[in-house]
Amino acid sequence: MGANSTHPVTPAPNYRAAMNHLVAFTSGGAPTLDMGLTWRNGTDPGEPSAQVHNLDEHTVVIRQSLRTSPEGPFVALLFGNERAFLLDTGHDSDPSVWPLRRIVDDLINGWLTSHPRENYNLIVAHSHAHNDHTAGDEQFSDRPNTEIVGAEVDKVREFFGLHDWPLDSATIDLGGRRLMVIPSPGHHESAISVLDPYTGCLFSGDTVYPGRLYVPDMQAFLSTLSRLSALAESGHVTHVLGSHIEFDREGRDYPLGAREHPDEESPFMPPDVLVAVRDVALRVADSPGVHPGERFAIYHGNRVRDRLRLVARSLWTRLRAG
Repeated sequence: MGANSTHPVTPAPNYRAAMNHLVAFTSGGAPTLDMGLTWRNGTDPGEPSAQVHNLDEHTVVIRQSLRTSPEGPFVALLFGNERAFLLDTGHDSDPSVWPLRRIVDDLINGWLTSHPRENYNLIVAHSHAHNDHTAGDEQFSDRPNTEIVGAEVDKVREFFGLHDWPLDSATIDLGGRRLMVIPSPGHHESAISVLDPYTGCLFSGDTVYPGRLYVPDMQAFLSTLSRLSALAESGHVTHVLGSHIEFDREGRDYPLGAREHPDEESPFMPPDVLVAVRDVALRVADSPGVHPGERFAIYHGNRVRDRLRLVARSLWTRLRAG
């Protein structure tokens, strides 16, 4: 069933109690988001496997430690009145390494303590199908009241009701909190971005983040960036959160596979980064190779020579470190 239809949700038997705790996601203006923190960046040997941060009471960002995955992926958990939405599941299926299921269960139980209702559902979706965004799915396979959206294009189209892929968009209602799902191929054929009008956050996956933007399909990427930058220019986006950090605050990228990122750039980017990425992509559309921008670099075409340079630099860095 597509997201443009009413997705089936088990009604709460304790309906009167649930009504007393409904959150008005569409009134009162945008919430104040807590972005003033330092993300753990692998430089502490005792660093835990995950860092959990509440942007506000109803919006959580989780980062997998660089010490368990050199990708250091970000995961988002958004609460609505009827169900929660988990975007991505990280880079490991082993809960002893990456205990995402336990973290999500604890967060949901905590939220339900303040907003009690029964039979609260969870949707598990993905920014795209790469393993560092889907490996944790296995942890949720037996979780009650949970639906895992397949990461393949056909599964994404079917679940969200994206019948004119990749040109249309869809809305999924979490219960008063309506998310906009935007097809975003270019980096991967099944990629989506998710705009949360409640916070103004655009969760952009690997399409845009402070790092190396790998673009095997430039024409699809240009179409995606045209749509995302239009959202930014219309004022619908206040913050962009991608799935990784690969640049430091001086504008230098870390070596491939680095498990320490000293002096990382913030993962929260202003909306004009979407316009900047679009403009660079337009300028280099006919020129495969590495093209730097501010806070990002476009790897157009994923050429073997460019990949080999990244690998060689990574090996040299490790050798120098002993």
